[in-house]
Amino acid sequence: MERADVPYPPAKRIVDRAGAGVLLLASSPLFAAAGAIVAIDQLRTKANRGPVFYTEPRISRGREFKTFKFRVLRKDVLDRLAEEGERARSTEADGASLTWAGGLLKRWYLDELPQLVNVLKGDMSLVGPRPWPPEMVATQVENGRDYRLHAMAGWTGPVQAAKGEAELSTYSDLDLEYVEACRNLGQWDLVRHDFGILWTTVRTMLRGEGLSY
Repeated sequence: MERADVPYPPAKRIVDRAGAGVLLLASSPLFAAAGAIVAIDQLRTKANRGPVFYTEPRISRGREFKTFKFRVLRKDVLDRLAEEGERARSTEADGASLTWAGGLLKRWYLDELPQLVNVLKGDMSLVGPRPWPPEMVATQVENGRDYRLHAMAGWTGPVQAAKGEAELSTYSDLDLEYVEACRNLGQWDLVRHDFGILWTTVRTMLRGEGLSY
């Protein structure tokens, strides 16, 4: 029997759209600063000149969409990934593959700010399991965990809130705990739960721990 999608109640949907709009407006100085950092980096390093943003296919509630991000990888690394048909997500964890600007943006999660546009479009939620590329989702499903086919992906999530405090092996368990919260909590209790995760994520960003994941 096919599993039902994880509930995405009206209260969460409204808070997502309104919250994404407010965060986009409030973070506009950060957008400008991030764009300036990328521009300066491209002026000083000719080999890394190229697009400021890039997109990648990801999965949210079983649907493929394009995520928006500030480019943090060196141009030669992106070219190699394109030739090999690989995704940028796992490579971004390697500091040696990042541009100078990319290292700064990743430390404070500034490369993820453009995904607020995805939230505003309804591609994803403010809080949920982080969106993975289709190939990684397929592998996870083969290993018996299909929640990314049924739950809205999130701009942040329980794993990001637990950064530095959870073992790698427990990350999918944290996602599953959140999925169960979506199934069992009332919609306003779920919104309060989401606010707790968002606040913890903001504190993690302020500590500059983006490269530790």
